[in-house]
Amino acid sequence: MSAQNVITTPPLEPTDAIPAAARRGPSGPPRGSGQRSAKAGLKLGNVITTLILSVGAVIMIAPLAWTFSTSLKTKEGVFELPPQWIPDPFVWENYARIWTAGPLLTGIQNSLIVACSVTIIGSLTSALAAFAFAKMRMPFKNVLFLGLLSGLMIPFPTLMIPQFTIFASIGWVDTLLPLIVPGLFGNIIMIFFLRQFLNSIPDSIVEAARIDGASYLQIFWTLIMPAIRPALAAQFILWFMAVWNDYLAPIIYLNSPGTQTLQLVIANFNAQYAIQTDYPLIMAASFIALLPVLIVFIVFQRQIIESIALSGSKG
Repeated sequence: MSAQNVITTPPLEPTDAIPAAARRGPSGPPRGSGQRSAKAGLKLGNVITTLILSVGAVIMIAPLAWTFSTSLKTKEGVFELPPQWIPDPFVWENYARIWTAGPLLTGIQNSLIVACSVTIIGSLTSALAAFAFAKMRMPFKNVLFLGLLSGLMIPFPTLMIPQFTIFASIGWVDTLLPLIVPGLFGNIIMIFFLRQFLNSIPDSIVEAARIDGASYLQIFWTLIMPAIRPALAAQFILWFMAVWNDYLAPIIYLNSPGTQTLQLVIANFNAQYAIQTDYPLIMAASFIALLPVLIVFIVFQRQIIESIALSGSKG
């Protein structure tokens, strides 16, 4: 073979010597740039969301902070300009005066009796009713449920006089019974919410338990209650807040100071001490009234988060 027929192959260039534009290929940008831009966009979205939530948290907690700050001021410090968020001096005696300025302790006791009895027993009866409407077979079940929901369309002012007449005829006026007994049979909104939550649980679980010989009460306690616990806790807090802050029903049925709930006591504080511009005393009593609701929320906050998570995953 002659030297003229020998074909020499040029050496291959290393990869690093190839320009980035040549290695980019027909797809355009180099690999990994799309992922980096997506991560940057995600971080930016998280920052914006955090800022919005922080602003919302400040707006929501500002009235509570102002209430606590005002409760520690002097009468003159309330009207200072510019307003002072940090009292100078701190007047802790305001929290000692509220116990002698009115029947605050009696109001707290009455509100606790009404709120705890109604929400605890009423939540249980509501859960049982929701279980019956969702999983039990009975005639005219849907008709009964629609009839129950139609009660939400009746405004309370149309029921005030008939209810007052009934309770007065049996001697329940100026007692806590008109505030407790109706709520023991359940809450329509809670029944509706729990029924919708139970519809996501397969009926085959209940049928299998029935085949194994379990009664409906056993199924409710062992299978249903653990499943609806987050939803039940969320509804429990909302109902507790509504009963604790109720002002209309107590002012209709309660007259004597020994039976008044906390909201009526605070209203009397406002009527009596606002004229004297003793706003620190009123704010101290109002802050004490917020504590039970805050404690209940802290205790059940994990269940509330679980309820929101479950609702979001099912939606």
